[in-house]
Amino acid sequence: MLLPYLYPMSGNRFASIQNPEEIRKLSQKELPDFAAALRKEIILALSKGEGHLGSSLGTVELTVALHYCFNTPKDLLIWDVGHQAYGHKMITGRKIDFESLRQYGSISGFPKREESPYDSFGTGHAGTAISAALGMALSSELKGENKQHIAVVGDASIANGMAFEALNHLGTTQANVLVILNDNAMGIDPSVGALKHYFETVQKEQPTTPNFFESLNLNYSGPIDGHDIETLIHVFEKQKKMQGPRIIHLVTTKGKGLPPAENEQVTYHAPGKFNPLTGKLSRPEEHQKLKYQDILGQTLLHLAKTNEKIVALTPAMPTGSGLVQMMETFPTRCIDVGIAEQHAVTLAAGMATEEMIPFCVIYSTFLQRAYDQVIHDVALQDLKVIFCIDRAGIVGHDGPTHHGIFDIAFLRCIPNLEIATPRDAQTLQNLLYTAQLGIPHPLAIRYPRGFSEQIKFTPQFEKVAWGKGQLLKKGDTLAVLSFGTLAKGVRDALKNYENAEAVSHYDMCFVKPLDTDLLHSICKTYKAILVFEEGVNSGGAGSAILEFAAQEGYHLPIQLQGIPDQFISHGKTSLLHQQLGWDPSGISKKISLLLNKIQ
Repeated sequence: MLLPYLYPMSGNRFASIQNPEEIRKLSQKELPDFAAALRKEIILALSKGEGHLGSSLGTVELTVALHYCFNTPKDLLIWDVGHQAYGHKMITGRKIDFESLRQYGSISGFPKREESPYDSFGTGHAGTAISAALGMALSSELKGENKQHIAVVGDASIANGMAFEALNHLGTTQANVLVILNDNAMGIDPSVGALKHYFETVQKEQPTTPNFFESLNLNYSGPIDGHDIETLIHVFEKQKKMQGPRIIHLVTTKGKGLPPAENEQVTYHAPGKFNPLTGKLSRPEEHQKLKYQDILGQTLLHLAKTNEKIVALTPAMPTGSGLVQMMETFPTRCIDVGIAEQHAVTLAAGMATEEMIPFCVIYSTFLQRAYDQVIHDVALQDLKVIFCIDRAGIVGHDGPTHHGIFDIAFLRCIPNLEIATPRDAQTLQNLLYTAQLGIPHPLAIRYPRGFSEQIKFTPQFEKVAWGKGQLLKKGDTLAVLSFGTLAKGVRDALKNYENAEAVSHYDMCFVKPLDTDLLHSICKTYKAILVFEEGVNSGGAGSAILEFAAQEGYHLPIQLQGIPDQFISHGKTSLLHQQLGWDPSGISKKISLLLNKIQ
């Protein structure tokens, strides 16, 4: 069945509109039709490639009303996270670039100050918008400027600890900040927690006075239908005449206007390519292989059936972390804490004190938010928490806010904490199996985003030799040391390498503890070492090798082939790997350059 919603903006009378100034020339009666055209343009653009579809469809009317009523970019508008900002990008001069959204060299999937004056603050992680808006508002006061400061925050994001901190501060000021709560009862997965239940109650009943937000000294309006442009404009025009901290509670539907996206909100958060006429998803053959997150989830589920002490924790990512089946099977032993990374880590620490075996499953880029808790609540007390660090390394189209490239460097310096980097899915399974048998210290296991080499899950495990590397290929001149799944790139590079007999390949696996016995042997045997890791050079696994060589008095050349001191752009993962020299061709070239120097 064809969906009746599709016609592109380029084929209608709104096609010439390129910026908010032109939107403000429309009559209020024309705005619903403009919003409908914008929604259809988003559907058409995102059907051709990856992007955050559902969130942006849910904020179309809000986007139009905000730019219609407020004098952007003078009035400062911040989109928390930024998943919901595609309509905003389209009507602020970037519509033509949506064919290449999130591709290398084109526009980002998140608000980015370098892209447009309408992007007043760069976002990508949850809970930052209110703090940024308050900082801008207090600065405006100091400079004697009169402008609006608007933060659009989702119901899942506003439950984040940082958002609470910002609200707590905001309520003590007279700052001209308008918080717009976009309540669609969804993050990526359904929202969780007591605040969610409160929002549900507010929608069903007359809000109590003072309600939650009024108790924080915020002027509250709502709940309001976030898809009713006429009502939104009326409310916003009233808000423009007000001063001080205030909040509007909007109720929206994630995926609004695209029936499949409304019905399957988790799937259509970022669906990849789909048919814009039917809404049917395109599934490439590669999807027959299991993702690393699936391997993680199925392994933990299997182990949990025989080990009752195993618990899994995730900060708002049960689907993205492969934990949905475990959550359904063991609802009391697989816990979604919401967007609360700090809480997740310390919750895991608390469970570890009671002899449970907590697997804290968290994206690398989000673990950064709980650094203090990792140090003080886990490592300092030497609690046996197992961090399963998903999306480690280059993640692709989400770009620099989501690349997991810093975790080795910021974890390696923490006493007691050990770090493992499995080269493939089977090694990941074995590490998880070994960890639940008992570990000497807290452990971080990092693995990448994307597909493994496995087509189906097989519950076959071997106990890992702790802290030991492995020789994968024997040579006589150069030692290539790989950490993690870059081992596959090295292996493929050496398959057809003309001077392969000169090159040994070692899978080091453990960054901490390093296999020092193996390293002594390597340093005594080879003329040079080449280190590959999917993380930053500064403080990373390669740095650990350099430190070892310096301390032990070895003087052979050691080259690091991690990420240089720079942020890495968004783009297709394979392209970014190629630019970093991590594809088989690039690895071969790096091997040849070093061999030529030492032979």
